[in-house]
Amino acid sequence: MSLSEVYAKLIEAVTLPFNNLTDPEDRLFIPYLLSSLALAFFVYYRSKIKGSFWRYVFPKDVWLGRSAMVDYGLIFFNAVFKVFFIGPYLLFGIYLSYHVELLLPEVFGYPNVALTATQTIILYTIVLTVALDLSIYLIHRLMHVIPIFWEFHKVHHAATTMTPFTKYRSHPIELILITVTVTLTMGVVTGVFQYLSPHPIKEATLIGANVLSLGFMVFGSNLRHSHVQLKYFKWLERVLLSPYQHQIHHSDNPEHYDRNLGSKLAIWDWMFGTLLRSDQVEEIRFGIGKQDEANYSSLWKNLSTPFVNLWRMVRRIGPNKHF
Repeated sequence: MSLSEVYAKLIEAVTLPFNNLTDPEDRLFIPYLLSSLALAFFVYYRSKIKGSFWRYVFPKDVWLGRSAMVDYGLIFFNAVFKVFFIGPYLLFGIYLSYHVELLLPEVFGYPNVALTATQTIILYTIVLTVALDLSIYLIHRLMHVIPIFWEFHKVHHAATTMTPFTKYRSHPIELILITVTVTLTMGVVTGVFQYLSPHPIKEATLIGANVLSLGFMVFGSNLRHSHVQLKYFKWLERVLLSPYQHQIHHSDNPEHYDRNLGSKLAIWDWMFGTLLRSDQVEEIRFGIGKQDEANYSSLWKNLSTPFVNLWRMVRRIGPNKHF
């Protein structure tokens, strides 16, 4: 890679986080932030919270605290990581869908009836959204169950205060795990629809975003990582995860670590016994416990601590035991 190419990629990485503000497929898209602000006012008004609304939404200790500074640092560090190490491999999803499309006729023969253009768009939008949600639930659960994965995912849970930017607080290794999961899911689903339909495979979109994801973004997705406790109706929290349900997942109470693991839908947590409704938890404190939080108090510690902990795990296991 030439020096000019490196420079171009660095510029791309620096601007990437700011581009999220104008990307309808990203949670930080400005209209989504504004809709979340409106919902925060609804919670503020209904809860009869004393004091200024702006102080309630933007307390300095949350937005300018040490935990938030780590969030901001990881956003830019991961942007560089994405551009240099993840971006070049995203085309794998296209190759995967192509080979899935070639494989299916050999196994099942050609379909007798093909999907129409309208059926293709509607079904592809629904199936892709549900499949991605399930795959993210599964990889998320594995990150909590498998000790090696948990050491990297712990970086996300180490946040002691949360803002919408905390969503991007991830260790680069976790980014790889999520990217692989999403790429595989999209590749397989797209390949299946290329097999079933002769029409272009595309999602139903509005303002450039998947229409189903758009609803999720508009109705409080940014409040999931915040102190604003927006709750849904009891019955609805068995179908869709409310912002407060995700905040419960970030509780420093170990009993809450493995609960509410879903992304958008609550049905996976309901089906697999990991669901907690808002009315089942009264108070929470974010983080992983005061004893361990000191190990994640800076950007460098968040990047290095998982490797340090894994090395300690290897040493405890010893050379004569399997890891």
